[in-house]
Amino acid sequence: MLTAKWVVLVVAIAIAVTPILYLVATSFKSPDDILSTRILPARLAVENWASAMANWPIFTYLGNSLLVAVVAVLVALAIAVPANYAIARLGVGGGQTLLLIVSAYIAPPVVAIVPLFLLVRAVGIMNSPMGLGLVEGLMLTPVAVWLLDGFFRSIPVEIDEAAQLDGCGPIRTLVSVLMPLITPGLAAVGIIVFILVYNDFLIPLLLTQTGDAQTLPVGIALMQGGREVMFGQMAAASLTGIIPVYLLALFAQRWLIGGLTQGSVK
Repeated sequence: MLTAKWVVLVVAIAIAVTPILYLVATSFKSPDDILSTRILPARLAVENWASAMANWPIFTYLGNSLLVAVVAVLVALAIAVPANYAIARLGVGGGQTLLLIVSAYIAPPVVAIVPLFLLVRAVGIMNSPMGLGLVEGLMLTPVAVWLLDGFFRSIPVEIDEAAQLDGCGPIRTLVSVLMPLITPGLAAVGIIVFILVYNDFLIPLLLTQTGDAQTLPVGIALMQGGREVMFGQMAAASLTGIIPVYLLALFAQRWLIGGLTQGSVK
């Protein structure tokens, strides 16, 4: 039985790591190695990394992606936390409110492309990382509300009642009593929203046109030279973008796993 568990673990790790290893190998392949579908490079084409950094504003793209993701997390949590408190603790809207909010995220984003573009242009936040972060945060608010619901409902109602006996109103109860108790949930939801926004391609492609406002997924998609697609440089840029997310997941895994586990218990 123990051997079977190790086999399953090794297979799962191999499935998860293989795409990353292949991306690393591709970042060091010459065009001839890529065209020949060689698995390992015949030589280490380190010029792919230098070329990617020299010919495209990779770190500008990366900075925009991080800024957009952080703004989106703040916007989503700023709306989702009081919304969840009103729904789960105060009973606002009835039992179908959460379902109605989540249903807004069911439709694919592409169906809202035209009205979203016209609305953002009318508001005047086109081609702005801050504006893009605001839009992404609003679009992912239903996800944050849905994920936070379990955390709020896992807290006994008696805690609210005790806070009210001590003279706390709804706002103070939320800020001083409940939010410290759901800190792992806030961290977990924040990380999930961050990763979803950081990896998004469609909305940034729609709302940004210049390199100083584009995010990393859009910038990588535009890395083409003449008739040739720069696969080696694209792989190098992709690895540069993966590193911050992997570091975030590595250092925050305790809060992410603990928060999701806590939110699943009611």
